[in-house]
Amino acid sequence: MGGTGTGRLLHRAALRGLAPRRRLLVAGVLVLLVATGTGAAVRACTAGAGTPTGYPDQSRPGPVLLVPGYGGNQGSLTPLAARIRATGRAATVIALPGDGTGDLAAQAAALDRAVAGAFGTGAASVDLVGYSAGGVVVRLWVARYAGQHRARRVVTLGSPLHGARLAGAGAALAPGACPLACQQLVPGSALLTGLDRQPVPATLPWLSVWTEDDQTVVPPDSARLAGAVNVAVQQVCPDARVQHGQLPSDALVTGLVLAALGTVPPAVPAPGACAALRAAGTG
Repeated sequence: MGGTGTGRLLHRAALRGLAPRRRLLVAGVLVLLVATGTGAAVRACTAGAGTPTGYPDQSRPGPVLLVPGYGGNQGSLTPLAARIRATGRAATVIALPGDGTGDLAAQAAALDRAVAGAFGTGAASVDLVGYSAGGVVVRLWVARYAGQHRARRVVTLGSPLHGARLAGAGAALAPGACPLACQQLVPGSALLTGLDRQPVPATLPWLSVWTEDDQTVVPPDSARLAGAVNVAVQQVCPDARVQHGQLPSDALVTGLVLAALGTVPPAVPAPGACAALRAAGTG
């Protein structure tokens, strides 16, 4: 309500629709808000109730929500969540609806409810870790729920952000055995094509990690995402032998995750960082 001529006209029009006594009350409240410098509250009035505004404070890490992969196996992320908790952070592996093979949009909605729950306990922001197809869920949530206003950091691990050939083969050869999430992970699907049109928000630090040994998400660099910091584990530790299912428990990957969830912006590790990252991931 404050600074632009358009805003003033809108506010005047809104006030004219009120009864005289209520108009005086609302006008007084607006004057008080402006006088006390609560510009964000005034802007929220014009943005609409519930619309997130502003961006998370990068210096204040909040709770971490971890999103499982296809099939919704929460246990796959238990070791990583435990290691994050050992650093003093709250970490929760969320439950996906059904068996984790249904509509990825419904899974993104479940993530949104988990984010709302974290904010309901007083969190100012969340950090998100998406494993495998869980990374696609995170990307979908960011795109559909203005996630850059509530997520401080995002890390995706071995995520088929541009699809996986395995899903394509399943959809073509055994369509009855390829549930909706499987179909949505086919390269070139409508869901993935739509996401490709929405770049990663510049205000949201994002680390995407994958392994060249991945035989589940093929090609492995389907995890590469424009606008993110992209890291293959072998470029950090050339001797790394990490399969897709080992990503959430591997010491090097855990070290990369912990570094990305800190207060320093994610970056491609410097040469020679292999041993230190593995040590950090081991604890």
